[in-house]
Amino acid sequence: MAIMEVLRFPDERLRTVAKPVTEFDDNLQQLIDDMLDTMYEEKGIGLAATQVDRHVQVIVMDHSEDKSRPVVFINPTLSNQQGNFSNEEGCLSVPGIYAKVDRHETVTITAQDRNGDTFTQDAEELLSICIQHEMDHLAGKLFVDYLSPLKRQRIRQKLEKQARLDAKHA
Repeated sequence: MAIMEVLRFPDERLRTVAKPVTEFDDNLQQLIDDMLDTMYEEKGIGLAATQVDRHVQVIVMDHSEDKSRPVVFINPTLSNQQGNFSNEEGCLSVPGIYAKVDRHETVTITAQDRNGDTFTQDAEELLSICIQHEMDHLAGKLFVDYLSPLKRQRIRQKLEKQARLDAKHA
């Protein structure tokens, strides 16, 4: 198991569109395990492969209180998107920044698990939001893209300044 580096906004690699997974081999299993370790280490509830500079359609999540129920979504697609739900979102790739984003309240996700078996799951509220957020990453989109250009620019400047300070103290 290894902790992977999480790309930070405005890194352009976060804009890469992920490709479908075609091989469910040992390399994929290792990626999933490393992504879960990274998500837990970073205190997140979801992580897309794009965020760790691997551009394949893999998402890991765990919404359980004790972090004991990891879920893997490979090659996910959404259907049955209904309702509107606005919630404050954060992102491991945009650390320390939170903003309200409008999402669908409920969605149905069809994906493959880590063994390649297809499953379908209905999701609402937090799970629905998290799925939509992570699927945006696979499409090269970030939650800050839903904000005004001015807010997005302020966030970029703040994170770039923090990166310069971190580099000085490293």
